[in-house]
Order: sequence, then structure tokens, then C-alpha cells
Amino acid sequence: MTYHLRLLSGMKPHDLLSEFKRIGVTPEGCELMLGKGELIMIKVRNLSPPAACILKQEMLAKGGEVALGKEMVYLNQEKTGEAIIIGTRTQYERLLTLLPRQPFGLAALAAELAELLERIRQPVPPLTIKNKVFAWGTRTYLMGIINITPDSFSGDGLWSKDQLLDRVRRQAEQFLEDGADLLDIGGESTRPGFTPVSVEEEMQRVLPVIEVLAKESPLPLSVDTSKPAVAKAALEAGADLINDIWGLQKDPEMVKVVAGAQVPVVVMHNQAAPGYTDLLADVAAFLRRSIALAEEHGLPRAKVIIDPGIGFGKTYADNLELINRLDELKALGAPILLGTSRKSVIGLTLNLPVEERLEGTAVTVAIGIARGADLIRVHDVKAMARVARMTDALVRPGKQTGP
Repeated sequence: MTYHLRLLSGMKPHDLLSEFKRIGVTPEGCELMLGKGELIMIKVRNLSPPAACILKQEMLAKGGEVALGKEMVYLNQEKTGEAIIIGTRTQYERLLTLLPRQPFGLAALAAELAELLERIRQPVPPLTIKNKVFAWGTRTYLMGIINITPDSFSGDGLWSKDQLLDRVRRQAEQFLEDGADLLDIGGESTRPGFTPVSVEEEMQRVLPVIEVLAKESPLPLSVDTSKPAVAKAALEAGADLINDIWGLQKDPEMVKVVAGAQVPVVVMHNQAAPGYTDLLADVAAFLRRSIALAEEHGLPRAKVIIDPGIGFGKTYADNLELINRLDELKALGAPILLGTSRKSVIGLTLNLPVEERLEGTAVTVAIGIARGADLIRVHDVKAMARVARMTDALVRPGKQTGP
């Protein structure tokens, strides 16, 4: 007799639930066992050795595990270290019934664990922008790039060309036809070694474009700027959201502008140069500060979109790692924007100039969606819309609400 063994690998909870139902598990059994089939690994920083020992004992008692560095075995309360908790959702739930009563700061850790587990369990709430509902998790949305610059790295800048507004209209109409859900308008290049422009120059570039598209295009308008004055003027001209490459952390006035207008904001991770203690942890910590900053000023968390900042203050290896581990940022409980279109990480991998990076971009888009990206910022809308729809059919079966 052969038992036809089959490995169930990398299954998400809804996939596992389907398998339970397929073999005839009762509804009560499904509810009981689903939490036992969802393995969750969480890394903890700033843990004292006494707290680590208690945490390990408690998790072992629940059938889980806690990985500790060898230095954590020395009970010196003045030192802190890191740990990786490994367990099923059910084991975490059992842990959280006891951990709040433990000393050495474990009650605070229990609160953070409970919040993280709830965020990854609950879907990110939908966001309405310019009467368009973005139902995160149902499908991937596309942001089409409109560069009003003469020095865009991708060579698609429209500034200083004849009949600028006519060209912008045509591009916006084409993006709409090709499947874009938003338009992202930028008046200052952020390519490596870019030449900064003044507030006045940036306004001169983008405001006429915003005024036209706000009236003529049904698509929400995002403005890519890190200048509060430009952001304020853009919103007054008809823009619907702000895309800040410094995550509200460069100029304290920026958060006041977006919070005052109560508009959605994209907060991107950025730093002057590479150099990380722990890449994903450092990026997540930056984005967590951006979210907290927005909330402190009265902008609801539901209006904050996070962006890991591919190509900004990161090495080639950093960029690849971020794309491949993008799903770790889902613990922040915010929709994720991924912007890899035509970027240098693709050029370096394939040894190709910017105009030949379509296929490389497509791969990063597909992998990014599979890792949890909700919104993709692209130059080639038609091609990437097809990539997104095909990828959605594979990783979000039955959830699509339409193209």
C-alpha cells in the first residue's frame, strides 16, 4: 500500500482551511486546528537575560520555542539582547494568557505581541481616495509615474518639452486606459546625485499639471515631494495625497500639512547612505516612527501607506533582500507600496540600461505582490497591470474585484 504523501508547504491560513474542508474536517475542528497550523516567527529586541529565560520557559511549556544567543544565558540585567520566538498562533495565544503577569518588562512585551498578532490577522482597512475605494488585499493597485522633470533617471521626464500640458493629458489618459489606479506627479528628480530645485521651481513645474488633471482625470493624484510648501500648494490645486520620500521625518512641517488636510500619505524609508545593524528591523523601525508621527498629529493610521524605499540609502544586496522579505513589513498594519520600476538594482542584476529593464521590473513586481505589496509604482503601466493581474490570480485566488 502506498499512502501518497504530499508536502503542504508555505500555506497561508486560508489555504490550510481549504485543505481542512477538502478532507471533511468539521467546522469546529477547523476552528480549533487552524491556529495550530499557522507558524509565526517573531524577532524581539532589547530583551534582558532574565526576561529571555522566562520567555523561553513559557514558550517551551506551550510547545513552541525561543532561540537565544549564547550571551543571553548570563543573568546580567544590565545587558539586553535579541530573541526569535517560534510558535503557532495557538501557542502564542496561550503564551499571552500568562506573560502579562511576569516581571522584567514581559507585560509590555505581551502587549506588543498581542498588537502585532492582531495586525497580521486583520485585513488592512480600505481607503477611499477621490471617490475611489482601495480595498487592500483584494487586488494589486497601480500608480502611474508622471515626471515633470528634465533629469529623470528613467528618461521619461516631460519638463521643458513643447506642449507640456497636452503631453501630460495624453500620458494620463493612456495610463487610465492601461489600468492605472492613481497618478504620481513629481517635479524634482530624486535620482542619485540629483540637483535639488527650489520650492518655486518645483511649484512652477507641478501646479499647472495638477490643476489640469484634477479637473480632467478621474484618477486620484499623488504628488511626490518632500517640501511642505509644495505639498500644501499641490493639495490646494487639487492633489489627493502626498508621497514623501523622507517619511514625514525630514521637515516637521510636512506632517502638519498632511494632517491638517486629512489626506492620505505615502511614507517612504530613506537615509543618507547604506549601513544597517539589521536591515529589515531598521527599515521597520523608521516606518513605525513615520506612522506614529502621523497619528500623533491626528492623521489616522488608515491613511498612511508605507514604502520600503528601494534604491534609497541601500546597497544592491539591501535592495534585493528588501524585495524578497517585503512581507515582514505587514506587521506594521499598513498597505505597502513598492517602487522598483526601471531602478538600478535591475540594471546591475541584468547589466542593462534603463530603457531595457521591463522584464526585470516585471519580476520584481510579481515577487513584490507575492510578498504582500498592495500598490505598485511603475512607468510601464500596461505591462505591469498584466503582471499584477496574473500574479493576483495566483496569490489572491477568488479575491479579485476586477481590473
